[in-house]
Amino acid sequence: MSLPATLSEAALRVLGTPEPADKVTLTHEFAAAWASGKIQGVGTAEPPQRPARPARPELRLPRDMPKRRKGGAAGRLAFLHAIAHIECNAIDLAWDIVARFTSEDLPRAFHDDWVRVADDEARHFQMLEDRMTALGGGYGALPAHDGLWHAATDTADDLMARLAVVPMVLEARGLDTTPAAVAKLRENGDAESAEILAVIGAEEMGHVAAGVRWFRFLAERRGVDAPTTFHALIRERFMGQIKPPFNHAARTEAGMERAFYEPLAAPT
Repeated sequence: MSLPATLSEAALRVLGTPEPADKVTLTHEFAAAWASGKIQGVGTAEPPQRPARPARPELRLPRDMPKRRKGGAAGRLAFLHAIAHIECNAIDLAWDIVARFTSEDLPRAFHDDWVRVADDEARHFQMLEDRMTALGGGYGALPAHDGLWHAATDTADDLMARLAVVPMVLEARGLDTTPAAVAKLRENGDAESAEILAVIGAEEMGHVAAGVRWFRFLAERRGVDAPTTFHALIRERFMGQIKPPFNHAARTEAGMERAFYEPLAAPT
Protein backbone atom coordinates (compact mmCIF):
# COMPACT_ATOMS: atom_id res chain seq x y z
CA MET A 1 0.00 0.00 0.00
CA SER A 2 1.43 3.39 -0.98
CA LEU A 3 2.05 6.10 1.56
CA PRO A 4 -0.48 8.93 1.72
CA ALA A 5 0.62 12.17 0.09
CA THR A 6 -0.13 14.37 3.12
CA LEU A 7 -0.47 14.06 6.86
CA SER A 8 -4.19 14.74 6.67
CA GLU A 9 -4.61 11.84 4.27
CA ALA A 10 -2.65 9.66 6.69
CA ALA A 11 -5.00 10.71 9.48
CA LEU A 12 -8.07 9.85 7.39
CA ARG A 13 -6.66 6.43 6.58
CA VAL A 14 -6.20 5.60 10.27
CA LEU A 15 -9.59 7.03 11.20
CA GLY A 16 -11.22 4.97 8.45
CA THR A 17 -9.59 1.72 9.59
CA PRO A 18 -11.85 -0.30 11.92
CA GLU A 19 -9.52 -2.94 13.38
CA PRO A 20 -7.30 -1.73 16.26
CA ALA A 21 -4.35 -3.88 15.15
CA ASP A 22 -4.44 -2.20 11.75
CA LYS A 23 -4.74 1.25 13.34
CA VAL A 24 -1.61 0.46 15.34
CA THR A 25 0.33 -0.71 12.28
CA LEU A 26 -0.67 2.27 10.14
CA THR A 27 0.02 4.73 12.94
CA HIS A 28 3.57 3.48 13.41
CA GLU A 29 4.17 3.47 9.65
CA PHE A 30 2.81 6.97 9.09
CA ALA A 31 4.52 8.45 12.16
CA ALA A 32 7.87 7.15 10.92
CA ALA A 33 7.17 8.44 7.40
CA TRP A 34 6.29 11.90 8.73
CA ALA A 35 9.42 12.03 10.90
CA SER A 36 11.66 10.97 7.99
CA GLY A 37 10.08 13.33 5.46
CA LYS A 38 8.53 10.61 3.32
CA ILE A 39 5.19 12.28 4.06
CA GLN A 40 5.47 16.02 3.51
CA GLY A 41 2.88 18.68 4.05
CA VAL A 42 -0.22 18.67 6.20
CA GLY A 43 -2.79 19.15 3.47
CA THR A 44 -6.51 19.40 4.15
CA ALA A 45 -9.12 16.77 4.74
CA GLU A 46 -12.62 16.31 6.12
CA PRO A 47 -12.39 13.80 8.97
CA PRO A 48 -15.42 11.63 9.71
CA GLN A 49 -17.75 12.49 12.55
CA ARG A 50 -16.90 9.09 14.01
CA PRO A 51 -13.91 6.86 13.27
CA ALA A 52 -14.41 3.34 11.97
CA ARG A 53 -14.85 0.83 14.77
CA PRO A 54 -14.56 -2.98 14.96
CA ALA A 55 -17.60 -5.17 15.57
CA ARG A 56 -16.39 -5.65 19.14
CA PRO A 57 -16.40 -4.34 21.80
CA GLU A 58 -20.07 -3.55 22.14
CA LEU A 59 -20.31 0.18 22.83
CA ARG A 60 -22.71 1.39 25.52
CA LEU A 61 -23.58 4.61 27.23
CA PRO A 62 -21.54 5.06 30.42
CA ARG A 63 -24.67 4.65 32.55
CA ASP A 64 -25.39 1.28 30.91
CA MET A 65 -22.01 -0.25 31.63
CA PRO A 66 -21.95 -3.22 34.02
CA LYS A 67 -20.19 -2.70 37.30
CA ARG A 68 -16.57 -3.68 36.91
CA ARG A 69 -15.54 -6.77 38.85
CA LYS A 70 -13.00 -6.12 41.56
CA GLY A 71 -10.19 -8.49 42.38
CA GLY A 72 -9.09 -11.73 40.80
CA ALA A 73 -8.24 -12.47 37.19
CA ALA A 74 -11.61 -11.27 35.88
CA GLY A 75 -11.28 -7.93 37.66
CA ARG A 76 -7.76 -7.42 36.38
CA LEU A 77 -8.80 -8.17 32.79
CA ALA A 78 -11.76 -5.80 33.06
CA PHE A 79 -9.45 -3.05 34.29
CA LEU A 80 -6.91 -3.60 31.52
CA HIS A 81 -9.71 -3.77 28.94
CA ALA A 82 -11.03 -0.39 30.08
CA ILE A 83 -7.57 1.17 29.76
CA ALA A 84 -7.04 -0.45 26.35
CA HIS A 85 -10.34 1.06 25.18
CA ILE A 86 -9.14 4.49 26.25
CA GLU A 87 -5.88 4.01 24.37
CA CYS A 88 -7.66 2.81 21.22
CA ASN A 89 -9.82 5.92 21.26
CA ALA A 90 -6.74 8.03 21.96
CA ILE A 91 -5.14 6.86 18.71
CA ASP A 92 -8.13 8.24 16.81
CA LEU A 93 -8.30 11.41 18.91
CA ALA A 94 -4.69 12.24 18.08
CA TRP A 95 -5.18 11.70 14.36
CA ASP A 96 -8.47 13.62 14.44
CA ILE A 97 -6.79 16.69 15.92
CA VAL A 98 -4.21 16.52 13.10
CA ALA A 99 -6.83 16.55 10.34
CA ARG A 100 -9.71 18.52 11.82
CA PHE A 101 -8.07 21.85 12.58
CA THR A 102 -5.89 22.53 9.54
CA SER A 103 -7.57 25.94 9.07
CA GLU A 104 -5.74 27.19 12.19
CA ASP A 105 -2.43 27.59 10.27
CA LEU A 106 -0.38 25.81 12.90
CA PRO A 107 3.39 25.31 12.90
CA ARG A 108 4.96 21.97 12.07
CA ALA A 109 5.80 21.48 15.76
CA PHE A 110 2.07 21.16 16.50
CA HIS A 111 1.72 18.28 14.05
CA ASP A 112 4.96 16.72 15.25
CA ASP A 113 3.53 16.64 18.77
CA TRP A 114 0.23 15.00 17.86
CA VAL A 115 1.75 12.46 15.50
CA ARG A 116 4.08 11.52 18.35
CA VAL A 117 1.07 11.25 20.67
CA ALA A 118 -0.70 8.96 18.18
CA ASP A 119 2.41 6.80 17.95
CA ASP A 120 2.60 6.56 21.76
CA GLU A 121 -1.09 5.67 22.07
CA ALA A 122 -0.74 2.93 19.45
CA ARG A 123 2.17 1.43 21.38
CA HIS A 124 0.24 1.69 24.65
CA PHE A 125 -2.72 -0.13 23.14
CA GLN A 126 -0.50 -2.92 21.83
CA MET A 127 1.22 -3.34 25.21
CA LEU A 128 -2.17 -3.75 26.87
CA GLU A 129 -3.48 -6.07 24.18
CA ASP A 130 -0.41 -8.28 24.52
CA ARG A 131 -0.81 -8.37 28.29
CA MET A 132 -4.51 -9.24 28.07
CA THR A 133 -3.69 -12.04 25.63
CA ALA A 134 -1.12 -13.40 28.07
CA LEU A 135 -3.82 -13.40 30.76
CA GLY A 136 -6.32 -15.22 28.56
CA GLY A 137 -8.32 -12.23 27.36
CA GLY A 138 -8.22 -9.61 24.63
CA TYR A 139 -9.68 -6.35 23.45
CA GLY A 140 -13.34 -6.62 22.45
CA ALA A 141 -14.22 -9.37 24.91
CA LEU A 142 -16.08 -6.95 27.20
CA PRO A 143 -18.46 -4.04 26.54
CA ALA A 144 -16.99 -0.54 26.60
CA HIS A 145 -18.50 2.90 27.04
CA ASP A 146 -18.81 5.36 24.19
CA GLY A 147 -18.31 8.52 26.21
CA LEU A 148 -14.79 9.23 25.01
CA TRP A 149 -15.73 10.03 21.43
CA HIS A 150 -18.49 12.30 22.67
CA ALA A 151 -15.71 14.59 23.91
CA ALA A 152 -14.41 14.78 20.35
CA THR A 153 -17.86 15.48 18.91
CA ASP A 154 -18.53 18.20 21.48
CA THR A 155 -15.27 20.00 20.63
CA ALA A 156 -15.12 19.49 16.86
CA ASP A 157 -15.65 23.19 16.15
CA ASP A 158 -12.85 24.69 18.27
CA LEU A 159 -9.26 23.57 18.74
CA MET A 160 -8.95 25.35 22.11
CA ALA A 161 -12.00 23.46 23.37
CA ARG A 162 -10.55 20.16 22.12
CA LEU A 163 -7.25 20.81 23.89
CA ALA A 164 -9.04 21.84 27.07
CA VAL A 165 -11.28 18.79 27.29
CA VAL A 166 -9.12 15.96 25.94
CA PRO A 167 -5.49 16.37 27.04
CA MET A 168 -6.04 18.95 29.80
CA VAL A 169 -8.98 17.23 31.53
CA LEU A 170 -9.33 13.62 30.40
CA GLU A 171 -5.65 12.77 30.04
CA ALA A 172 -4.70 14.86 33.07
CA ARG A 173 -7.08 12.70 35.08
CA GLY A 174 -4.84 9.78 34.26
CA LEU A 175 -1.94 11.58 35.93
CA ASP A 176 -4.02 11.64 39.12
CA THR A 177 -5.21 8.03 39.11
CA THR A 178 -2.33 6.04 37.62
CA PRO A 179 0.07 5.97 40.60
CA ALA A 180 -2.55 4.37 42.86
CA ALA A 181 -3.51 1.86 40.15
CA VAL A 182 0.14 0.89 39.65
CA ALA A 183 0.58 0.42 43.39
CA LYS A 184 -2.57 -1.72 43.58
CA LEU A 185 -1.44 -3.99 40.76
CA ARG A 186 1.94 -4.49 42.41
CA GLU A 187 0.25 -5.17 45.75
CA ASN A 188 -1.80 -7.88 44.05
CA GLY A 189 1.30 -9.50 42.57
CA ASP A 190 0.85 -8.34 38.96
CA ALA A 191 4.20 -6.67 38.36
CA GLU A 192 3.92 -7.03 34.55
CA SER A 193 0.65 -5.08 34.31
CA ALA A 194 1.92 -2.54 36.83
CA GLU A 195 5.01 -1.85 34.72
CA ILE A 196 2.92 -1.34 31.59
CA LEU A 197 0.67 1.11 33.38
CA ALA A 198 3.67 2.95 34.84
CA VAL A 199 5.13 3.40 31.35
CA ILE A 200 1.79 4.66 30.04
CA GLY A 201 1.42 7.09 32.95
CA ALA A 202 4.90 8.54 32.45
CA GLU A 203 4.35 9.07 28.73
CA GLU A 204 0.87 10.55 29.18
CA MET A 205 2.55 13.42 31.04
CA GLY A 206 4.04 14.48 27.72
CA HIS A 207 0.60 14.38 26.11
CA VAL A 208 -0.84 16.66 28.77
CA ALA A 209 2.16 18.94 28.32
CA ALA A 210 1.47 19.15 24.57
CA GLY A 211 -2.14 20.09 25.31
CA VAL A 212 -1.09 22.85 27.71
CA ARG A 213 1.61 24.14 25.36
CA TRP A 214 -0.73 24.52 22.37
CA PHE A 215 -3.59 25.84 24.49
CA ARG A 216 -1.29 28.62 25.67
CA PHE A 217 -0.12 29.20 22.09
CA LEU A 218 -3.70 29.70 20.91
CA ALA A 219 -4.60 31.84 23.92
CA GLU A 220 -1.75 34.19 23.06
CA ARG A 221 -2.70 34.20 19.37
CA ARG A 222 -6.34 35.01 20.22
CA GLY A 223 -5.41 37.56 22.89
CA VAL A 224 -7.16 35.83 25.78
CA ASP A 225 -6.09 34.73 29.25
CA ALA A 226 -5.31 31.01 29.23
CA PRO A 227 -6.65 29.91 32.65
CA THR A 228 -9.79 32.07 32.41
CA THR A 229 -10.56 30.76 28.93
CA PHE A 230 -9.92 27.20 30.08
CA HIS A 231 -12.46 27.62 32.90
CA ALA A 232 -15.09 28.98 30.50
CA LEU A 233 -14.57 26.20 27.97
CA ILE A 234 -14.72 23.43 30.56
CA ARG A 235 -17.90 24.80 32.11
CA GLU A 236 -19.44 25.00 28.63
CA ARG A 237 -18.13 21.82 26.98
CA PHE A 238 -17.37 19.25 29.71
CA MET A 239 -20.30 17.47 31.28
CA GLY A 240 -18.37 15.65 34.01
CA GLN A 241 -16.56 16.85 37.10
CA ILE A 242 -12.89 17.54 37.70
CA LYS A 243 -12.36 15.38 40.73
CA PRO A 244 -9.65 15.66 43.37
CA PRO A 245 -7.32 14.43 44.70
CA PHE A 246 -4.88 15.80 42.16
CA ASN A 247 -1.35 14.72 41.38
CA HIS A 248 -0.06 18.26 41.67
CA ALA A 249 3.57 17.26 41.01
CA ALA A 250 2.77 15.50 37.72
CA ARG A 251 0.42 18.25 36.58
CA THR A 252 3.02 20.91 37.36
CA GLU A 253 5.69 18.95 35.48
CA ALA A 254 3.30 18.90 32.50
CA GLY A 255 3.05 22.70 32.69
CA MET A 256 -0.44 22.85 34.17
CA GLU A 257 -0.39 25.05 37.24
CA ARG A 258 -3.12 24.89 39.85
CA ALA A 259 -4.78 28.06 38.53
CA PHE A 260 -6.11 25.98 35.63
CA TYR A 261 -7.86 23.21 37.50
CA GLU A 262 -8.32 24.02 41.18
CA PRO A 263 -11.11 26.60 40.61
CA LEU A 264 -13.07 23.86 38.79
CA ALA A 265 -12.53 21.11 41.36
CA ALA A 266 -15.61 19.21 42.51
CA PRO A 267 -16.32 19.61 46.24
CA THR A 268 -14.94 16.81 48.40
